[in-house]
Amino acid sequence: MRNTAAPDAATPSVDYGIDAPCVIRNFLIAGVAMASIGWFLPALHVIGFTVNLGSALFWWGLCNIAVCIFMIVYAKRGKLRHRDRMLGMISWTGDECVLDIGTGRGLLMIGAAKKLTTGKAYGIDIWNAEDLSDNSVQNALKNAEAEGVKDKVEIRNEDARKMSFADGAFDVVFSNLCLHNIYDPEGRAQACREIARVLKPGATALISDFRHTKDYARMLEQTGLRVSLSLPYLLDTFPPLRIIKAVKPKGNF
Repeated sequence: MRNTAAPDAATPSVDYGIDAPCVIRNFLIAGVAMASIGWFLPALHVIGFTVNLGSALFWWGLCNIAVCIFMIVYAKRGKLRHRDRMLGMISWTGDECVLDIGTGRGLLMIGAAKKLTTGKAYGIDIWNAEDLSDNSVQNALKNAEAEGVKDKVEIRNEDARKMSFADGAFDVVFSNLCLHNIYDPEGRAQACREIARVLKPGATALISDFRHTKDYARMLEQTGLRVSLSLPYLLDTFPPLRIIKAVKPKGNF
């Protein structure tokens, strides 16, 4: 006898999106175009020399396509490992108040929330579609629900350069691939000052990026934080990312 009972509701799936989808699209279009033109472009003979421009275009096009592949592999697998790396740099007690700057679809915010018992994880973003595919509050909340931590997170629409949180509000601050999207140096400096401001004395900020990392380290040091900068992680991030660890000293803050 056929079972006519209604199927159970589908379990919500978790999807943290593709980083920089427009960049991937542009590299792919350029790569396919250059490889195609290069394949058919004949070698040129100029004053006794052979100039194989077609071969150069073909291989340059393949390099662009390879960049797309590496970026997608990072988005689907590498950034999960990198998230776990960053989370593993914190000695969790479960009662932390955590901030994820540029949370996107909630990767670090949700990862931190899963470490908490009585604590809470906040995520802020301005939801730029160029930074992440389907970048929205709704998709971050869907992921939080699917991961079973919706009651431990709060998401706000805020700019890292001017946050509404009180001074010394957070035990941990995370940011991955966010601050480089602030294009002016003073804006990035202001974001670093805001990170230092919202850290509690003795608290830690971890900022991961592939550009301006030495500038971030210098700016955070200027606020009085103790700063260290990792080497690039070459095997599972693309572009290779570095992590700035900044600790706010206790006392006089």
